Amino acid sequence: MLILGIDPGSGSTGYGVVESRSGRLRALAHGTIVPPPGLLFLDRLPHIAAAVETLVREVAPDGAAVEDVFHARNSRVALQLGHVRGAALLPLLRAGVPVHEYSPRLVKKAVTGSGAAEKEQVRRMVRLLLRLGDAPLALDASDALAVAICHAHSSPFPGFCEAAARA
Repeated sequence: MLILGIDPGSGSTGYGVVESRSGRLRALAHGTIVPPPGLLFLDRLPHIAAAVETLVREVAPDGAAVEDVFHARNSRVALQLGHVRGAALLPLLRAGVPVHEYSPRLVKKAVTGSGAAEKEQVRRMVRLLLRLGDAPLALDASDALAVAICHAHSSPFPGFCEAAARA
């Protein structure tokens, strides 16, 4: 199973492709989608959508795992993040890719054992779980890989990540 993980962000949207076979996980690709500098917020959205569309075409994932919106103190930030998620989700939905959404806390708990883990701790666990060694790994890309890992763990056992979040 090929899983495309997406960590939406207006400045940088992370992506990661994980292959799950017989319980083994392998990272096939990861990186960030960074709109050209100087673009207004709304002008970033088509760039993000086009990049996700290209990823879907090149990877042909069996499913996508997307990080859900966190509860931001600033409603404007939450609204902008929702716009970015929409731009990332649309190409997936148009291509018929099944989309699964996971909260940041749930992803952190599934990957690190703690829903309150810091980004650096998530990156360390992603490196370990996917045997990436010291290869460069942007925080947004490691978050996207973590979302894909959460989905890989939950797909053979529906509710795995949800149960981990409650534990």
